[in-house]
Amino acid sequence: MPRKSKKIKPVNTNTTSEIAPAAVVEEPKKGFTGEQWAVLGTLMISSFLGRLDGSIVSLATPKIITDFGITVTEASYITTAYVLGNAVFVPVFGKLGDLIGRKPLYLFGIVGFVVSSMLAGLSWNLSSLLFFRVLQAVTVSIDYPIALSIIAFEFTDRRQRLQAQGIWSSIFAAAIVFGPLLGGPLTDTFGWRSVFYVNIPLGAIGTFMALRFIKEPVEQIKGLKHFDWLGSLVLGISLAAMVLVLDRGQTWGWSDIKSIISYIVSVVTLVTFIFVEQREKEPVVDLRFFKIPSFTISNLASFISFMGLMGGIFLIPIFAQNYLGYSVTKSGYLFIPMAVGIMSGAQVGVRLAQRFQPRYFVAIGMFWGALMLYLFAGIDILWGFWDIALRLGLFAFGIGIGFGPLTQAAVGTVPIQEVGVASSVLALTRNLAGAFGTAIFATILSNSTTSQLINLQNNSVINTTNPQQLQIITGLMEVKASILAYGTVFDWAAAFVVAGGVMTLFLPDIKFHVGQTQQVHVEA
Repeated sequence: MPRKSKKIKPVNTNTTSEIAPAAVVEEPKKGFTGEQWAVLGTLMISSFLGRLDGSIVSLATPKIITDFGITVTEASYITTAYVLGNAVFVPVFGKLGDLIGRKPLYLFGIVGFVVSSMLAGLSWNLSSLLFFRVLQAVTVSIDYPIALSIIAFEFTDRRQRLQAQGIWSSIFAAAIVFGPLLGGPLTDTFGWRSVFYVNIPLGAIGTFMALRFIKEPVEQIKGLKHFDWLGSLVLGISLAAMVLVLDRGQTWGWSDIKSIISYIVSVVTLVTFIFVEQREKEPVVDLRFFKIPSFTISNLASFISFMGLMGGIFLIPIFAQNYLGYSVTKSGYLFIPMAVGIMSGAQVGVRLAQRFQPRYFVAIGMFWGALMLYLFAGIDILWGFWDIALRLGLFAFGIGIGFGPLTQAAVGTVPIQEVGVASSVLALTRNLAGAFGTAIFATILSNSTTSQLINLQNNSVINTTNPQQLQIITGLMEVKASILAYGTVFDWAAAFVVAGGVMTLFLPDIKFHVGQTQQVHVEA
């Protein structure tokens, strides 16, 4: 039998677009208390480790290939395993935190990540490394939804919460920078295993701080008897099939039988998941959330814009190393202005959110970021360090403005006890957007390179028959075609970010009322 529809009465019934905040809101406070800073610092350490591990390991891959005697194709599964594990378990842990408590689950995530990192460093072959990478991904997937839940409960003042979310979000930019900066020297000096061992001391500090400073926000522990096992299973299968084909599709071929099977499995299990969730008392993802305009639009805007963001930016270090001759470490330096831009933009966004409705300045920030991506369309081998770094910094500033407000629009407009689930949906949205963006834009790059090369060959006249000169000319044509293809990718990336900006213009007004708890009008 379908589960009975629930109604959560709205605080303010004057308009359906007014949504109350995610916690009791008091008069604005001037700054964080020492205890709040300690909680925020604890969350940032764990988040930093998880995002750092996603980028730092790729730098050690060549050494792993040599040590284990494996092929490049086999080594690519090291990344695939991590992406799969992270995508599948994010929504599961968001719900688990609401049922069994967030502090114990958060501690399990940190300790589990430290242990699995140590085991990954001790791997004796590819199979063992893949297994431990999955364990790393599973434990690190706890961080995002639980961290946002803890922030929502710890920072009860809306302005403080927005500021905390902005500061916490900036750690993702820091991880992007420190990945190349740490990964290269560690691998060259201490070997590839050191990129896993580096997580141990920081993880130990994070564990101690979590034990000391984080308080359990969940008052009523419901237990695992209410957990949606069937929904989690079918959602996990759907996400696994989807991420797998996105990661391997270009290698297999998008029309290959393995890709087709992945499409079918993903769609069938997704439809099954929707059917199951409509009848589940404690669904792993409450589909009623998508009836909240702010939640739905912020997730759609995040998905579209993150596709363009990740799909375009992941090509920068590849271009710098392949065509500008940059080392891994120097490629990392390119992202320092980007980290500064995101952190600065996030703080600007927090201040603007206190005075204006988010749809206006978030859209402007995205349009600005899209313009910077469009300027990358002219990328060339004559570009210098600051030609790239400055554009990245300006791009990140625009995108950073919307990070906090979009997050708040998604997780701040659901019942307080459901913040973990809402956070996990947002995390899943952004993870999938990155996977889709990377797959789509890698395909665009490949197809555009072929198209540009054919075009150059058809419109070129070669007045020589000298084999050596013909070989040089052919090589130059291939380089030119690749560079033009990069420009095409950035054109498309800019278009996606613009589309995300347009989507944010449809965000409804969100009015927060002093002294009221969050209650959202939701009907099934």
